[in-house]
Amino acid sequence: MHKKLTITLLITALLASLTAACSGNNTAKTNVVSETGDYNKEGLPIVDEPLTLKVLTVRWGSMGDTFTQNQWLKDLEKNTNVKIEWEVMSSNDWSERKAIMLASGTIPDVIIGNQSFGDSDIVNNLSYFRPLDDYIEQYMPNLKAAMEETPEMKKISTFPDGEIYSLPARLPSRPKSSRQPVINKTWLDKLDLEVPDTVDDLYNVLTAFKEQDPNGNGKQDEIPYIETGNDIISPFGIADLNNNYMVLKDGKAVFYPVSNQYKEALKWVNKLYTEGLIDKELFTQDDTMRTAKFQSPDAPIVGFSYQWTPDAVFGKWSDQYVTIPPIAGPDGNRYTIGNPMGMNLARNELLITTSCKYPEIAARWADQFYTNEASIQNFWGAVGTVIQKNDNRTYTLMDPPAGTSADAWYWEQSLRDFGPKYVSPSFEKNIVLNPKNGDGLKLQLDKLGSEFATTPFPNVMYTAEEFQELPTLTTDIDSYVNTMRAKFVILGEIDKEWDDYVKQLNDMGLEKLTKIRTDAYSRYTNVK
Repeated sequence: MHKKLTITLLITALLASLTAACSGNNTAKTNVVSETGDYNKEGLPIVDEPLTLKVLTVRWGSMGDTFTQNQWLKDLEKNTNVKIEWEVMSSNDWSERKAIMLASGTIPDVIIGNQSFGDSDIVNNLSYFRPLDDYIEQYMPNLKAAMEETPEMKKISTFPDGEIYSLPARLPSRPKSSRQPVINKTWLDKLDLEVPDTVDDLYNVLTAFKEQDPNGNGKQDEIPYIETGNDIISPFGIADLNNNYMVLKDGKAVFYPVSNQYKEALKWVNKLYTEGLIDKELFTQDDTMRTAKFQSPDAPIVGFSYQWTPDAVFGKWSDQYVTIPPIAGPDGNRYTIGNPMGMNLARNELLITTSCKYPEIAARWADQFYTNEASIQNFWGAVGTVIQKNDNRTYTLMDPPAGTSADAWYWEQSLRDFGPKYVSPSFEKNIVLNPKNGDGLKLQLDKLGSEFATTPFPNVMYTAEEFQELPTLTTDIDSYVNTMRAKFVILGEIDKEWDDYVKQLNDMGLEKLTKIRTDAYSRYTNVK
């Protein structure tokens, strides 16, 4: 058995190398569409005789493939004559399947969604993915126009070698703010307290929540604040949207865990923790434990949090909670984690592989997604099913079926966050959202903090060489930062141990890590 297994592995490895080599050779073969004999460079159908493309996408958990019944997608097949053989994977199984796929080189024609292949997957396996610049120029007028109107789409999609291997998306009607402060207004009213405006106000409110039994059950079971993360330190000018410990200060990339603002923020959080104003289990609880506290069956026990919308987490107590403006920091300023341009841009939303025999057809097919009407139907659901098209050229989102949340319905009916799309900023005024739920509610709440949205360190690209160095650096440095953050919050002694903490980070290679980040940022800003 051992001998048979060894032979099998050798054959598999040989086949993988041959497949990869063959796939790599396809990169230079950029005009094979003539083999079909019935290709139309403009207009529809794209081909006169039906042709099939294999398309893979990855969905969250057990979401399934109901989105493939989206009427726009059905009409697209009919109108283009390009039939799609969908392969829909669950994110639960994808990691192992992806490794096998990359090792064997057996990859479908098209990959949709940024959860399928990330930057490092692409950079380290370029022989499997076609450079798309020429295809965009020749076959994708919709995307080309979108990139001209929103140049950031090209910036985020350009890899370090100057080529575009994956296509971007601009989502419609997205907020500028991420999670916002949410507080139990019923508790405030009962204790005759004002909505907190500054960090000092927040401290006083949390203290009252702890000591004055605002839920009225006769127990001191209130948890004034339940979690710690980037949100609670944002009033100190630390707005880390992408969780990579980088922020922009005066246009320069800064590793903030060694900054004075971070040091002062830790002192503030340590004060809250020491006085019992933050959940004692904040470093040990998982999502299930936290959710149980948010939705405590007998009485609400959480006073303050940061959330996308209150209705998403507090269950039957949701009506007691309101979103409030960002808390002013010690410098008097307010900072909202988000993006002043809107949290709406993404890359790696569609790749055309070197396995694809008809890249021009795939490119023309993908370009159909980059119109306004196509994009809203691939973000929410089809016209006539989820969206009502009105005579005055506006588009109204219908209410979800009873017992279904708006967000869950959208994911069921569309590609939602994943996949290529572009909604022009000027078109967004034509979209009518319900301000009481889903995306419409978030846009209403966004008005409280959008003006304070802080430009984040962007989602930059790294070279293959940088990707080789990053894992070692970030594993050690990130782990140490997290460990010391917990220690500083729980035990304090921040001033006493700060210099040793910074020295240890420098010994771990912080200078090299910062250089990699700043070099990537420089490439990003220089994309034309």
